[in-house]
Amino acid sequence: MARTATIVRETSESKVELSLNLDGTGKTDIETTVPFYNHMMTALGKHSLIDLKIRASGDTDIDVHHTVEDTAIVFGEALKQALGDKRGIRRFADATVPLDEALARAVVDISGRPYAVCTGEPAGFEYAMIGGHFTGSLVRHVMESIAFHADLCLHMTVLAGRDPHHIAEAEFKALARALRFAVEPDPRIAGIIPSTKGAL
Repeated sequence: MARTATIVRETSESKVELSLNLDGTGKTDIETTVPFYNHMMTALGKHSLIDLKIRASGDTDIDVHHTVEDTAIVFGEALKQALGDKRGIRRFADATVPLDEALARAVVDISGRPYAVCTGEPAGFEYAMIGGHFTGSLVRHVMESIAFHADLCLHMTVLAGRDPHHIAEAEFKALARALRFAVEPDPRIAGIIPSTKGAL
């Protein structure tokens, strides 16, 4: 059964069209009108092996916040939809990813209970302007939006880092690698929902 989803979300602030395939090869086609975010979402697809196509636009003449947030919301919703009842997935996964001086760790539980804990970003990171449009504060907001709308538990920890670009990219890649293994089918529990409750 294909683990795919396509979602279109349109508000007065943005329009997002997103398709994904959890069992892909990391093929991406991303255009959000926010160049650094294109780079981050491309990395997310590439390193999670989730095929990902995004077309997003919005009121970036005001700020990129709405377009970035709404894209993360739709990605989370699509992830949840594609996972279905979550039978046979590994569910838990973690990944620690370096990028030069930066190091980030993501721990994921596809739990059905949305929660996000993001710690360790250096003081002032939230004010850093990356690529001319993308503020460091948006990284945490993206992580929280994905977690809340995918109904997953995410712990993201920045363990080291100086350059804002490197820190942000390490976080996105760590999430990608953790998602890759968490959503992956586990042949030892084929057809079984990995929960003592019998539901996720």
